[in-house]
Amino acid sequence: MASRIRRELSRVLPANLGVGIERLGAVRRRIWEEDHAAELAMSGDFEEDDDGEGQTAAFNTLVAPADAEAIRNRRMRWLAQICEYWPLVRLAKLSDADIDAVLKSYSTVSPPTTTLNPDAFGPATSAHQGPPSALTSKRRGLIILAGAGPGHPDLLTTATLKAINVADLVLADKLVPEGVLSLIPRRTPVQIARKFPGNADNAQEELLSVGLDAMNQGKTVLRLKQGDPYLYGRGAEEFDFFRTHGYGDRVIVVPGVTSALSGPVFAGIPPTHRGVADQVLVLTGTGRKGAITESPEYVPSRTCVFLMALHRLSDVVTALIHEPAHLVSAIHPAAAKRKWPRKAPCAIVERASCPDQRVIRSTLEFVCAAVEEEGSRPPGILVVGEVCRILHQNHQRWIVEEGLGSNGSFTELGHITNLEDLEDIRQQGLGSL
Repeated sequence: MASRIRRELSRVLPANLGVGIERLGAVRRRIWEEDHAAELAMSGDFEEDDDGEGQTAAFNTLVAPADAEAIRNRRMRWLAQICEYWPLVRLAKLSDADIDAVLKSYSTVSPPTTTLNPDAFGPATSAHQGPPSALTSKRRGLIILAGAGPGHPDLLTTATLKAINVADLVLADKLVPEGVLSLIPRRTPVQIARKFPGNADNAQEELLSVGLDAMNQGKTVLRLKQGDPYLYGRGAEEFDFFRTHGYGDRVIVVPGVTSALSGPVFAGIPPTHRGVADQVLVLTGTGRKGAITESPEYVPSRTCVFLMALHRLSDVVTALIHEPAHLVSAIHPAAAKRKWPRKAPCAIVERASCPDQRVIRSTLEFVCAAVEEEGSRPPGILVVGEVCRILHQNHQRWIVEEGLGSNGSFTELGHITNLEDLEDIRQQGLGSL
């Protein structure tokens, strides 16, 4: 059986993935070697030439240890993001030129906007290449801000799919899954946001610069966002950016299915339910610059959905069930918010609608311990409220559910192509496909 499992896994993995993994290993080794050499140079352990031959013009440039540490951390974080989020098909196509680009792009304190080749990560162009040519200047560019939905390709809107097929350049969020990226025509260059903690603003500015440069060349640019572009997607900020640069009438916004509402459904959780929940509150677990946002007051008939909360889960839960210590003495008991009970049911829904979806059902009292023991699988949402136990009763500290079973065999719906398929479902159920 083990041999068969290995064969099945090998069959679905892209060809030459092993070569890509070796190249990523080479990147890691080169980062370590270059950083080690830089440390030796700063410590003065290298022997100097008597006449200074071989020294570059920047030899005497001050490089503070903090700057070197920032560069090293940035490159390692970006490498980790590549391993975690880039589609395996693209990782298998890594070339030596791509490796050099990864290293070069983070060789300075402020990363430049160079990109990688179209067959791997993005367009082989850099931002601000000068004025558009005479050939393209006659045509005004177009930017499409489109939502890619929660993850499953079948949940794309037809409008977003049309935008994918007509775009000259795709600028995608790092969380857009492989199933959606695979729909992009091979001829279309793709650049994926280099966002990681501490670099979100730089990565956002880089994408905007690349998008503006392409529009100045008369190209149609698709800004592909996970979920919906206007729900914690910075879509309005991007609209305003392009409007400020004279393209206000050349921006199209295409809504997407947000995980805030579809994620609970895939976990078998109805956000509203008659007699149980009559309101839904959508929040972020991470504010600007990583700040903790204000926690909502406990209302028995309220469902709270937190996006971007996994890496701040402990802080979010603590804020829900405890009043901040520095406010306790300052708040009059009558004015204090009603805090959420520890026994309030909740669920972590990770990678909603994707084949590797996972749901952790628990309570506010034990959910942090559950994630600490089970590990996290971002992106994910936190759902809090009585609706979490409408369809799924849990009498343990927590339970873990793998796959899409919480919402039926959703993946099999993708095989429905005609009325005969629907008749088979009616007669035999989804397992008949």
